[in-house]
Amino acid sequence: MANLFKNIFTKNNKLDTNQLIAKKTFLSFFFFFVFAGAAFWGWKWLRSQPSDSGKTSAPIRKVLDANEKVFDGLLSDKHLTKEYPKSLAANPARANGNLGLKSAFDPNTWVMNVIKAKGDTLKITLDDIKKLPKTEITFNFKCIEGWSQITNWGGVRFSEFMIKYGLSEEAAMKYLGLSTPDKEYYVGIDMPSAMHPQTLLCYELNGQPLPMNQGYPLRLIIPVKYGVKSIKRIGDMYFSNERTPDYWADKKGYDYFSGL
Repeated sequence: MANLFKNIFTKNNKLDTNQLIAKKTFLSFFFFFVFAGAAFWGWKWLRSQPSDSGKTSAPIRKVLDANEKVFDGLLSDKHLTKEYPKSLAANPARANGNLGLKSAFDPNTWVMNVIKAKGDTLKITLDDIKKLPKTEITFNFKCIEGWSQITNWGGVRFSEFMIKYGLSEEAAMKYLGLSTPDKEYYVGIDMPSAMHPQTLLCYELNGQPLPMNQGYPLRLIIPVKYGVKSIKRIGDMYFSNERTPDYWADKKGYDYFSGL
C-alpha cells in the first residue's frame, strides 16, 4: 500500500494496469473530497454573511447588482424579443400566481390612477386605453420558476400611452411603479424597459378580453423581463427617480431588474 501511494505521485514510474486503476481512483476521490469540502466551506461562509432587507446575502446581492448593470447597458430599443406567428400561441394560456387578485373586485368601477410627478392624478378608463392604436405581440413568456410558453397579447404600447397623456416629464424619470387596486402586489421597473417598444398595457389575450385570472381589465406585458414584472390588474401607476418598491425584490430578495 505504501508503495502504491508513493507511485501515485511519481510521474516517471511504470505502473501496471491495477496500479493505474488504483491511481486514478485515488485521485478521483481525493479531488472529489477537496472540491466537496470547498463547496461546503463556501456555503457555510455565504450563510454567515449579513443579509439585506430582502434576505439576500451581501455577496449574492453584489452579483445581482453587477448583472443589472450588464443587462441595463445592453438594453436598447433596437434589441427586440423574438416574436412568433400567432398560430403558435397557447390557448388557453397558463395563468400563474394570483397575488393582487384575491380581493373583491368590481370591474365596473375600475380606473387606473396615474399619479403624475407634480402630484395630480389622471383617472384612466379601459375605454380611454382602447382609443389608442392597438398593438399585438406573440412571444415566449418566461417565468422565473423555469417554465415558458408562447402567448399572444393585445393592447397599447406603454410609450404611446405616455405620449398621448403628455407624460414626458414622467418618462424622463428613472423608475416606474405599478400596483394592483388592493395594493397586495406591486412592481418596480426601470423606465428604459417600460418605454421599450414591445412593452404593452394589455387588455386582450388571444384576441379576447383578459380573463379575470390574467388581470382583467388591464395588465402589463413586458417581454424584456421575467413574468414577475408583468403585473396583473393595474390599479395605480406612479413615477420616481428612486427605485420604486417591488414585491419579490423587497420580500424575497429577487433580482430587481429581472431582465432577459
